[in-house]
Amino acid sequence: MYMIVVGAGSIGTSLIGIAVKEKNNVVVVESTADRAHEISNLYDITVINGDATSSDTLREAGSDRADALIVTTSDDAVNLMVVSIAKELKIPSIVSIVNKKEHAEFFRKLGANVMENPEEVVANHLYNAAKRPTVRDFTMLSQGDQIFRLTVQETSPLVGRTLAESSRRGTLPPTILIMAIERDGKREIPTGNSTIQAGDVLTIFSLERASDELVETLTG
Repeated sequence: MYMIVVGAGSIGTSLIGIAVKEKNNVVVVESTADRAHEISNLYDITVINGDATSSDTLREAGSDRADALIVTTSDDAVNLMVVSIAKELKIPSIVSIVNKKEHAEFFRKLGANVMENPEEVVANHLYNAAKRPTVRDFTMLSQGDQIFRLTVQETSPLVGRTLAESSRRGTLPPTILIMAIERDGKREIPTGNSTIQAGDVLTIFSLERASDELVETLTG
């Protein structure tokens, strides 16, 4: 994939590393000369020290053959301008960081796929990691949905029952979906007839913020 990454801050740099490792053709546009120089020394890729809000800069970056453009700066005004230009240049896939939730709809109207408020996502992850040490791989989605993993203890009311039975008993509320069960190093997508055992690692999707009480109950 030919990918243009705008911004080489902490998120942009991590993204560049992933994209390069996956053997994508990556071009970076970075407005700060020193940072652009650092990235060019780190990776064998094209780095343009320029203003991505200029259509000429995006053309120089290869917008005519780009499969995707990802904007990662901390300035929503800059991000929105770049998204608007990328749309005019007909780049097929446009993705952007949105630092303030109230701006997200402007980006979506332009057809961009957005990640809202990455700082809040990180803060929620750190909070949950500290407060709920039994919960792993916590992710907050854009609409407040959550995905997390937990290990079921012997005292959990889920143990020895099927998922359908736990739902009927109210142990699993209707806002909760068990997406996967990991047991003895093997993972499977469960059905209503799947029976939970102590030691199972459950991947859980929640339509709303899962309360501490619910997490403690499911864990045991």
